[in-house]
Amino acid sequence: MSDFETIEIERDARGVATLWLAREAKHNAMSAQMIAELHAAADQLGSDDSVRVVVLAARGPSFCAGGDLGWMRQQFEATPEVRKAEAGTLAHMLQALNTLPKPLIGRVQGNAFGGGVGLASVCDVAIGADRVLMGLTETRLGLIPATIGPYVCARMGEARARRVFMSARRFDAAEAVDLGLLARAVPAEELDAAIEAEVAPYLDCAPGAVARAKALLRTLGPQIDDAVISHTIDQLAECWQGTEAPEGIGAFFDKRKPRWQSQG
Repeated sequence: MSDFETIEIERDARGVATLWLAREAKHNAMSAQMIAELHAAADQLGSDDSVRVVVLAARGPSFCAGGDLGWMRQQFEATPEVRKAEAGTLAHMLQALNTLPKPLIGRVQGNAFGGGVGLASVCDVAIGADRVLMGLTETRLGLIPATIGPYVCARMGEARARRVFMSARRFDAAEAVDLGLLARAVPAEELDAAIEAEVAPYLDCAPGAVARAKALLRTLGPQIDDAVISHTIDQLAECWQGTEAPEGIGAFFDKRKPRWQSQG
């Protein structure tokens, strides 16, 4: 896949590729098409010897609003096998980015919720604008941060993740730094310079050694293997099959409160 519709890839002469989320009108929410295109882009960039560093960035005011709710709603009418397959596409896209054999630098210029936090977590380092809000908002919709969970936990550690993993509360950039999700938060006008400061050192490093070091590090940290990924796929598919997710997402589309929220 070389012609993308929901993402864009820009390359410069130094070997820096910027992977742009480009569903600006949808706040870069991840649709089935975007998930497939992100996976294809990860494969493409990972196998391109001319690429030294990848920056994950986003068009528009939002970094990523999470999963596309229309895509999620479709799962309620799908068979269990289709639900599981769809959850698998999301899980394996995240793993493709997580294991990308290039440094992956996150440029978080706007709000990131749900899957957007997952995208930040698969980056080797993420820098955010100091005005951004973030949150693992799935439980408000009757879902859980399933397929993104291993990467969020690897980034934050379980103790810090417990502060935000289940409550769906939003937190600011300063707290995201404290949680370990962002390495730094800078004024928006300084974000590009901060990203360049992360990118530049890699251009003096042997690219093969960088790839090998990253692969080694993944074996030394929390293991996100096929068994873990399969478990998260099952968990997400089961949520879609339950009663709370249809209620939560249905309430969003109906512009009403779900039954578990105070109606006052």
